[in-house]
Amino acid sequence: MMAPVAEFRSACSTEEAVTWLAELGADGCVLAGGTDVMMQYARHELGPAAFVHIEGIEELAGVGRDGVVRIGALVTHRRLAEDAALRTSNPALADAAATVGGWQTQSVGTLGGNLCNGSPAADSAPPLLVADATVELQSRAGIRRVPLEEFFLGRRRVDRRPEELLTAVEVEPLGSRQAEVYLKVGRRGAMVVAVVGLAARLSFDARGAIAAARVALCSAAPTPLRVRSVEQALVGLDAALPGWQDATSPSLRDGIDALMHAVSPIGDLRSSEAYRRAVLPGLLARAIEICRARAGVGVPEG
Repeated sequence: MMAPVAEFRSACSTEEAVTWLAELGADGCVLAGGTDVMMQYARHELGPAAFVHIEGIEELAGVGRDGVVRIGALVTHRRLAEDAALRTSNPALADAAATVGGWQTQSVGTLGGNLCNGSPAADSAPPLLVADATVELQSRAGIRRVPLEEFFLGRRRVDRRPEELLTAVEVEPLGSRQAEVYLKVGRRGAMVVAVVGLAARLSFDARGAIAAARVALCSAAPTPLRVRSVEQALVGLDAALPGWQDATSPSLRDGIDALMHAVSPIGDLRSSEAYRRAVLPGLLARAIEICRARAGVGVPEG
């Protein structure tokens, strides 16, 4: 059975888009790259009266830097993966974007769409969460800002009202003696939904001990999530000491225990719950090692 025919409206400006969204309410659906929306429409999971197409709104397609990094909702995964400045300021996000589907999907799929889709497996979410991201939502009533940590409400449910358009995401760039990474487990390195994904942003002291930590996950709970209990446990771990990855390392052991308590993975066609749990400790340890190497602290001169 064919999907019901929906009206197609192509907005030329943010103001035009939010005017139409206010008029349509719950009967409207924002459309950008369409990599998720059109599949859901074809499967009858969506039945809007009208699509509000925003791909031509140039003001939503830029990346700016003024203390924070401001990424327009229409910035594509390919742009995120290839932007040289972003690979310096927010490399985990660039790495994650490079794993989202094939080059065709990356070329049209957008950051705003990836977030508004509300998938527990969104690759962009963990790197944004460890960068303390805030989403900007615009309507005719004005602008509302929501911490990304509060934006995800459940599977395919986000804190965006029908009359609102996600216009930008603001993130913190890396600071001094900080490093970050996104690691993804899948049947292949790219073009697959994550079996599980983990992002870490770590701050180190001069000798290589973790001074502060941020850790976030996807495909490990009903929503992408930041795991603060793990972050607290990792503070003080000295990744420059030999044997720090051994089970006898209290900080790592406590971090892994906290991780296991925080997650609630499901079993599905991509992976069992047991496998998702089994790979997480190794991902956490690997993320710590990569971050220490990238930060270049506590490394003996040779």
